[in-house]
Amino acid sequence: MRRYGKHTDEDDIRSRPNRKGNRPRSNIRPKHEDAAEGMVLTVDRGRLTCLVEDRVVLAMKARELGRKAAVVGDRVGIVGDLSGAKDTLARIVRIEERRSVLRRTADDDDPFERVVVANADQLAIVTALADPEPRPRLIDRCLVAAYDAGLEPLLVLTKSDLAPADELLEMYGALGVAHVVTTREEFVDGLAADRVREYLIGRTTAFVGHSGVGKTTLVNALVPEDRRRTTGVVNAVTGRGRHTTTSALALPLADKEGGWVIDTPGVRSFGLHHVDPSRVIQAFPDLEPGTQGCPRACSHDERDCALDQWVADGHADPARLYSLRRLMSTRERREGD
Repeated sequence: MRRYGKHTDEDDIRSRPNRKGNRPRSNIRPKHEDAAEGMVLTVDRGRLTCLVEDRVVLAMKARELGRKAAVVGDRVGIVGDLSGAKDTLARIVRIEERRSVLRRTADDDDPFERVVVANADQLAIVTALADPEPRPRLIDRCLVAAYDAGLEPLLVLTKSDLAPADELLEMYGALGVAHVVTTREEFVDGLAADRVREYLIGRTTAFVGHSGVGKTTLVNALVPEDRRRTTGVVNAVTGRGRHTTTSALALPLADKEGGWVIDTPGVRSFGLHHVDPSRVIQAFPDLEPGTQGCPRACSHDERDCALDQWVADGHADPARLYSLRRLMSTRERREGD
């Protein structure tokens, strides 16, 4: 309790500020209408590297954003020193509405979602045909995550000189996924990057894949001005590469038509706890109308599913339904199965 002397006046009393006063309450947040628009390029230990016009600016998240975190690909509002000069630090005060969000969980039992990237248009799934061996279950999971996020998938198969791509392509043929098949020699002479680049122009593409498949090597070829350290080493016992990309990074394509490449850390699991089957089915326009007769919360792989009759009536290819159900059931299977 505050004690006052004998001679006090109104100036000795501290009044709590209110909405009509000149000092706002702590829960009244500034609008920052003059904030500049930027794009998050990478996040490292609480510091966010952003592109503001043609300047690279280092920023931190403002306290008023609370637990809301900005991720690579986010469009944000930034205030403060936007010069990009050394030892300057701006503040991110607003995260704009995202048009797409690619998420994953650590495993299928983990309810905590991790946002991989925001505002991407396409997901490039990079996998080697040998050394290390392809993991179809991981590809399935990445496809489900892409469909759930509304991203267009692109399958990039590397090291085709070590093993043929026919079997893997046949597995995903019914899905109609765009694909590029490359050899190790094409990685060296740049032909692989040129062929992949055709699918990237004017789009923001996130690259995912487990370590050792050549993902970061491909990104380096696509954006040679910003090379990232690559591994090139695959463990002889586990058949898996060592992680060298530890954080996601957005890089601009050196092309007059524009486009962004987002390199992400190598993944060894891709949990799908967050996936809503109703969003995945939207990626199958030939099958989606047939779900009108499905029971509520139908998994589309049960006895009363209306898709069986829809296909039997000739409205869609049975191979498409098989592919959908294989993808949907991937939550019950581990990637290495």
